[in-house]
Amino acid sequence: MCLIAWNWNPEKRELLLLSNRDEFYARPTLPAHWWPGNQILAGKDLQAGGTWLGLARNGRMAALTNFRAPDADASGRPSRGELVAGFLQSDMAPEAYLRWVQSNSDKYLPFNLLIYDGRRLLGLESRHQRIVKLEAGIGAVSNADFNTPWPKLTALKQGLEDQKNQPASDLPAYLPLLMQRKTAPVESLPDTGVGQSLELTLSAIFVASPAYGTRACSVLKMSASQVDFMQQSFDAGELGSRHSFSFEVPDIV
Repeated sequence: MCLIAWNWNPEKRELLLLSNRDEFYARPTLPAHWWPGNQILAGKDLQAGGTWLGLARNGRMAALTNFRAPDADASGRPSRGELVAGFLQSDMAPEAYLRWVQSNSDKYLPFNLLIYDGRRLLGLESRHQRIVKLEAGIGAVSNADFNTPWPKLTALKQGLEDQKNQPASDLPAYLPLLMQRKTAPVESLPDTGVGQSLELTLSAIFVASPAYGTRACSVLKMSASQVDFMQQSFDAGELGSRHSFSFEVPDIV
C-alpha cells in the first residue's frame, strides 16, 4: 500500500480511513475476504502471504506502506505484510506490539506501520525505529515518514478535509478522492532516487503505468460498535470487482 489518509475522532471513537495499494500488476493477489477462521478480513499477497490492510472481528485495524528506498537489498528478508496480520492475530496492546516490531524492524525492508485497536491510533517508522502517537483529526502517510508533505499526500488530506462533513456511512462517495490520476508539477516532486520520470508517475494519488499501479482503493469506517469496509479492485487501471463488508465489534473496555 502506498497511500493512507484518515480522519480520527478519539472522543467518539470514530475512524474514517482511505487507502490505495500500489503494486505490480503481475503480482498475484486476492481481494479483501474473510481468512480461514472468519476472524481476519483482508486482501492477501499470494507471492509473500501477507497483506497491506486488514481488520479483525475484535475491532483491530492495521495497514502498511513501504518506505521508498530503491537501493535497499531485499534478499533474505521476510515480507513486511506479515506485520499487519501479526497485529490482527495478536492480543498484545498496540504499544507493546509496536515495541516488539521496533526491536525487530531491521529484519525488514523499510516500512511504516499504522495500527488501531478502537481507542488508540499509533504508527511506527521503521527507518527511525520511532513509534508515532498520532493526533486527532486528519493525517496521512505515503512512502516517506508520517505526514511528509508529498503532493499526493497533501492532496488526499485536503480532499478528506473538504468532505469531512459528508456522512461517513456513504463509503462509495470517497472513491473519487482515491481515483485522481493527475500528476504533480515537476517542481514539487520529491527526490527519492528513482528518477524524475518515475517520480512524476508515482506522484498521482491513483498510479497508472504499463506494469505498475494502483491495484485497490479501500474506504473504511470504524465506530465503537460497527465496522463498514469497501474495497474497489483494479486491473491495470481498469475497474475490477468491488467488495463490501459490515460487521459489529465487541465493546472495548
